[in-house]
Amino acid sequence: MNRRLQPLANVIRLFRGQLKPKRKSRSLPRFRISKAMALVAVVSVCGSAALGAIFWVRSLDISKLANPLLAPTQLIDKNGGLASEISSSKIVPVSLERIPLHLQHAIVAVEDKRFYDHAGVDAIGILRALMQNLRAGGVAEGGSTITQQLAKNMFLSHDQTLSRKVTEAGYAFKIEQTYDKERILETYLNQIYFGEGQWGIQKAANTYFGKDVADLTLPESAMLAALPKAPTHYSPFKNKEKALERRNLVLDLMLAGKYIGEDDYRKAVATPIVLAELQQESLRGLYPYYMDQVIEEAIEQYGFTERQLLAGGLRIYTRLDPAVQAAMDKAFGNDSLFPKSAPDQLVQSGAVILDPYTGGVLGLVGGRGEHVFRGFNRATQLKRQPGSSFKPLVVYAPALEQGYGPNSKLYDGPLDINGYRPTDWDKRTRGEVTMREAVIRSWNIPPVWLLNEIGLQTGQAFVQRLGIPLAKGDNNLAIALGGLQEGVSPLQMAQAYGAFPNLGSMMPAHTIEKITTVDGRVLAEAKPSPVAVMSPSTAFAMTGMLMDAVREGTGSNAAMNRPTAGKSGTTQLPAGAPFEGIEGGSKDAWFVGYTPELVGAVWIGYDQTDQNHYLNISGGYSSAIVFREMMSSALQDVPAKSFRQPPDPGKRTDSFVPGKGNSSKDDEQKKEPPGQKKKEEKEKEKKEKEEKRKREEEKRNNDRKPGEKEDDDDD
Repeated sequence: MNRRLQPLANVIRLFRGQLKPKRKSRSLPRFRISKAMALVAVVSVCGSAALGAIFWVRSLDISKLANPLLAPTQLIDKNGGLASEISSSKIVPVSLERIPLHLQHAIVAVEDKRFYDHAGVDAIGILRALMQNLRAGGVAEGGSTITQQLAKNMFLSHDQTLSRKVTEAGYAFKIEQTYDKERILETYLNQIYFGEGQWGIQKAANTYFGKDVADLTLPESAMLAALPKAPTHYSPFKNKEKALERRNLVLDLMLAGKYIGEDDYRKAVATPIVLAELQQESLRGLYPYYMDQVIEEAIEQYGFTERQLLAGGLRIYTRLDPAVQAAMDKAFGNDSLFPKSAPDQLVQSGAVILDPYTGGVLGLVGGRGEHVFRGFNRATQLKRQPGSSFKPLVVYAPALEQGYGPNSKLYDGPLDINGYRPTDWDKRTRGEVTMREAVIRSWNIPPVWLLNEIGLQTGQAFVQRLGIPLAKGDNNLAIALGGLQEGVSPLQMAQAYGAFPNLGSMMPAHTIEKITTVDGRVLAEAKPSPVAVMSPSTAFAMTGMLMDAVREGTGSNAAMNRPTAGKSGTTQLPAGAPFEGIEGGSKDAWFVGYTPELVGAVWIGYDQTDQNHYLNISGGYSSAIVFREMMSSALQDVPAKSFRQPPDPGKRTDSFVPGKGNSSKDDEQKKEPPGQKKKEEKEKEKKEKEEKRKREEEKRNNDRKPGEKEDDDDD
């Protein structure tokens, strides 16, 4: 055979089994030795890891389970004093013997069907959940056991990290080594959150069904067992259809697990959900609306859970000023300051007072009447159109930045910009007015014209830098008059106005300074940074005009015996049905203003506005009075002082004093109304043509011979 083909022939013979590959006898012992050493190394590593895991699990502290009382969280005011405590420790513990067996079975069926078989972590359940999630293309099923859930709620955060899951598993093993299944289930049912502010099965039974836990029926037990997965989402008080669907799923699982028979199943599924009347329970403590915002801020900005805040024994250092908050509470407790309410609906209000130099929320009130724990907070969650109080933010301050001044002439005549035709309440126009006059009298046409002149995007960008979000529907000139698609809250308006006394810098509003453990370890800390929005001279000039608005304009009801600046705002009732024939009615009344020390915002209106529920006031009448009462009371022991002045006022304000009618040179520049320049150019051109025609006619007359007649004009 050709020697070149020999290697190929050997390969063929090898595959046919006719040729065995040669092996060197010396390599076999080495291979066996290496394999044995690797095996020993792997066993050693695994053994060490297992031994380490055992010691680690044993070292975990689960002593809280021995006496699992929930520690209240303390709230500290800006002066370092204890302002309040918030806690969910109104748990009424019950023994497992008093909890119906069908309720125990319902919880096990829906939360951890292998609860009695695993040792804290269910490997089979994890694999099952993994397969379900892969088939669903997302998270369709969880793998946490009841023991793991108890460990997470008692000892850990809710972070979705691998290290947290490993630690959770360690705690679960330790709990299972220490306590029997009955004790674990009892503790779980007494500690778990069931929604509507209720921890523990006894409180849940009373809240949802008005019963002692021992008296719960099978359908009621299934309903309560349905809640821990997503208490708010499945709450029958909020969505009875979803709650019924979830309850019946629990019954399905109980039937599949042979906890109930067919007859009991059919009867339970056919039973409607009948709830007790919901009676909200406020958590103990003063300043409830302020506390609500502290909880909201800690959850949204720092990632805490409600459970951690209400039962973690934390210390939350806040910006609360007890004197300011007391002044606000006093004003809100005086019904005579507010418009008269309809018999079936209370006129509502929300207010905020900030420190403009730090952004600290010194006090807030989120409503009138009964407070509901973590209910609707009108100081922070309200979204309403701000009316004319928005003009300084979106029009006048941006225009000052563009070179206009308080005495610049603004157009005030008939206006039609792409079909938008703003008018004033008296249907009058004045030809032209100064910016100062437009601010004082709160006229509508000048700011719309001015926003069009400086550019809509200029105004939009300005308010966004002040922390006010805009919606897609806000891309029009109606925002010059506060016509926003979604609206703003008193907190957002106070934060934005705070940039004026702070000479152009906006400080983000916040209630929390820091959050610590009881031994002082800092868990979270606020570090607000100023946002430079406008020049100091612009802010100073705006303050002067807003002082005049309080002294002699629409904000006169807010005047105090100290320097005060601000702007009122109202929004009219929607046009057409059901408001036809109603004159002078308003939907919202605002006042946003400030002194050299504080900035505040007040909103007044109905939660639900209709033909029977609207305000019959204008110009922010009541809101300005409430503002005055709050601020004057809060500052009663504080000596009056002047507003800060910019270090270099600049040419726009070098002869301008806040509250005076002085003007600088460039303020006298006249700003032409839309189309004015084109109109003048046409008139000039027409005049030039007329003069040219006269000159030509005169020339022809001079050249004409005596007795000749003028030619007839054919045109």
